[in-house]
Amino acid sequence: MNVDDHAEALASDLGVDKEEVKADLQNLIEYSVPIDEAKQSLRRKYGDGGGSSSAPSTADIADVTTDMGNVTITAKVLTVGKRSIRYQGNEQTIFEGELADETGKISYTAWNDFNLSAGQVITAGNAGVREWEGKPELNLGDSTNVAREETDLDVPYEVGGDATLAEVTPGDRGVALEVTVLEVENKVIDGRDGETEIKSGVVADESARLPFTDWEARDEVTEGAALRVNNVYVREFRGVPSINFSEFTTVEPLAREVDVNDSATRMSVREAVETGGAFDVEVLGNIVAVRDGSGLIQRCPECGRVVQKGQCRSHGQVDGQDDLRVKAIVDDGTGTVTAILDDELTAEVYGGGLDKARQQARDAMDQEVVADTIREKIVGHEYRVRGNLSVDDYGANLEASEFAETDDDPIDRAKALLTEVNA
Repeated sequence: MNVDDHAEALASDLGVDKEEVKADLQNLIEYSVPIDEAKQSLRRKYGDGGGSSSAPSTADIADVTTDMGNVTITAKVLTVGKRSIRYQGNEQTIFEGELADETGKISYTAWNDFNLSAGQVITAGNAGVREWEGKPELNLGDSTNVAREETDLDVPYEVGGDATLAEVTPGDRGVALEVTVLEVENKVIDGRDGETEIKSGVVADESARLPFTDWEARDEVTEGAALRVNNVYVREFRGVPSINFSEFTTVEPLAREVDVNDSATRMSVREAVETGGAFDVEVLGNIVAVRDGSGLIQRCPECGRVVQKGQCRSHGQVDGQDDLRVKAIVDDGTGTVTAILDDELTAEVYGGGLDKARQQARDAMDQEVVADTIREKIVGHEYRVRGNLSVDDYGANLEASEFAETDDDPIDRAKALLTEVNA
């Protein structure tokens, strides 16, 4: 059953206009809401079996739940972002950000231009409520009435969207940052309108480093540039926040330098894993094992996946290309994480590159001998591992950018820690 069929059946059941139901249904599907959940949401909005929805209740933000079909709230506008999305095959400009009152804050998406600006106090009547990333979000659409209030509203949140990289989280919209571009790469991707040039890389400030994508490939975004970027949005990419510059983002060169913290955020393994994913973190622990699939491996020439006995999961029988990799289990007493070393870091710990590994495998008539050599060198030793952490259903992986054996005395470090605790 397609969207038209679902909308027609739902409109008939509820006794409301099909096109209005279809627009609301498509809106929810656009934001990846499952069809059954979307239909239940619309039943709540329009009143299950009735010909019209009930009057929206007035609510504090802290009391808004996804069970509410529509509400009326009075709140201060914290941020206003703007970007375009593909909606029902057409380009649709939306406005999005956060609203707050004395009880809390909530994200919103406005499908019309209500001329919102940060700092305004508004009353949004008949605002729809939906679930977005596990939390309620307000939808301001054709049936929403937005009125400006003359009185101010004291809220315990910053207005305007200025943030540091350490403060942003996936789902943030209308954010303003001052950053230095550390790395940038031009790419051509297969976008929604065909081949599209973008820029991606890493930005940093004094608090953190994060990946970014500039969907407009602006000339100002160059390596080493200090920039103020207004109206960016934040998505999750491989478990970490990713900064996105849309066509509505403004980029302004700064007359000053932005200080960059060269060190990664040091965490225990447990702390790192509990973040659900982190960019540029550092853990310290003992290597307790080297997992299978390490040492001299073969990759599919088409997709780069590791092949087993000449078989790629996606491309079947292939002529695999040799590569080096290490998957080392790091344990610091609070938890474990798998550190994944690329070919360069693997060559460093192994003591040679592909030629040496191939020769050792030929001499032993067993390519596993390369992994065994690496095990002998690193298992039982303490290493400092820096990189990007991702966490999924299969465990926690730390894609290493640095992998170095520690040379400090554990006893001295323990004494220093006890001194700090007792101070």
